[in-house]
Amino acid sequence: MELSFCIVNTNGRELLLRCLAAIRDTVPNGLGYEVLVLDNGSEDDSAAAVRGWNNSPDGLGEALEVIERERRYGKAENDSLLLERARGELCLLLNEDSELRPGAAAELMKSMRADPRAGAAGAQLLNQSGDPTPSAWRLPGVGTALIGALFLHRIFVVQSGKEAGVRQVGWVQSAAMLVRKSAAAEVGYLDPSFFVYSDETDLCKRLGDAGWSILHVPAAQAVHNEQLSNDKHSAKPRAVEFHRNRDLYMRKHHGPVAATFVRALSAWSYAVRALIAAVSPAGKPGWMWLQAKLAWKPEGEGIRELAEQHNATVPGTA
Repeated sequence: MELSFCIVNTNGRELLLRCLAAIRDTVPNGLGYEVLVLDNGSEDDSAAAVRGWNNSPDGLGEALEVIERERRYGKAENDSLLLERARGELCLLLNEDSELRPGAAAELMKSMRADPRAGAAGAQLLNQSGDPTPSAWRLPGVGTALIGALFLHRIFVVQSGKEAGVRQVGWVQSAAMLVRKSAAAEVGYLDPSFFVYSDETDLCKRLGDAGWSILHVPAAQAVHNEQLSNDKHSAKPRAVEFHRNRDLYMRKHHGPVAATFVRALSAWSYAVRALIAAVSPAGKPGWMWLQAKLAWKPEGEGIRELAEQHNATVPGTA
């Protein structure tokens, strides 16, 4: 077994089927692989749909395994479960809304094989129009927050889109991230304290601290359909979770004083955006003011709380 595709799905049935079809159509010939799909308490019959698809001539057959969880857990905890269960030394973490482009898995594996100290490698993500989006960054800190407050983030913090070849970066997004299982095991996999957002940032930070490198591989491309971003119902909970976990990352790795500075700098940058949005015809000042408020004080009902509400409805749950 050379490669394990690891996918966590939450109510993303149609996108998940597209993700699996992309794996089927792009997996390198002759490669020993498995596909692990963890269904995270979905309410849209995702697991049944995957099994039905897999039993058709278009499916993946015995290479595919579906793991169902009635209760809903965080992305970090689910990814860790898949990494521990995977039989491949190289594990490609995918969101259910990610679609691999031809050659993506092969290019990611090539980069990891060429660098035995590479702990993770991230693909170049594309939006639904096929345009590149930021996919690799410097690790967060007071310095990067100051750069963001000066609106120079894309120049000095974003590390994707600058060079054609493979390069070492601070962190890459887990929407399409190849992980060396032994490296992840060495640092204790992903930290379940991060329910969603900043979980892969924290993993890349700990891998780097342990002497592993993080790679960005532009030749490996994947379309990221941004399922969560298109869900208006979860917009505010997502914002809460994003800022909550960014603050958790800062407190964990840089301490409370640095975290306070970063909250202040981030709130400032969102407040400026809100002022600009207020005089822009297409602006959304209310949304930017909310981001500014949450950046300074990341409190409220987030994705974690929505999961807890779901779990309370599961039979047998206290």
